[in-house]
Amino acid sequence: MGPWRVMMREGWERAALFTKFACFVNVFNSYVMEVTVCMGPSMMPTFNPSGDVVLLEHVSTKLNRLKAGDVVVAKSPTNPRLIVCKRIVGVSGDRVTIVPIKETEQLRHVVVPKGHVWLQGDNIRNSTDSRHYGPVPSAMVKGKVFYKIWPPREWGPVGSRLSL
Repeated sequence: MGPWRVMMREGWERAALFTKFACFVNVFNSYVMEVTVCMGPSMMPTFNPSGDVVLLEHVSTKLNRLKAGDVVVAKSPTNPRLIVCKRIVGVSGDRVTIVPIKETEQLRHVVVPKGHVWLQGDNIRNSTDSRHYGPVPSAMVKGKVFYKIWPPREWGPVGSRLSL
């Protein structure tokens, strides 16, 4: 075999190895875990408005194991090109007490429909959430935020909170 064929073979082998690695990374990011950023004022004090880097796991979403108190990342119901980071306040069948957006409004209650979740920001006075757009289909939830990795001084697990 000539040197040209050896170089071609090595090139193809490296390309195949790179392709396999890229496929592994894509599957891992899509179905297991990924790194993302939660940014904006709606999740203060849990996350900084300037943005925190977090780990997002997809297994809980795929296995339908999300519960009230979990922080999730979901497609925005008002603009599916945007991603929102909110806390689940209620899952299918739960009766949720809705904190009014304006002080002139009264408390009200809603039962979360089957296949939906009720999302709210921790910063209840500055959050566009299910109080504005209603229950969110569970299929729009990308994954559960479970660990904050940036900034370093806040490194650690993102816990579930049932009260806002």
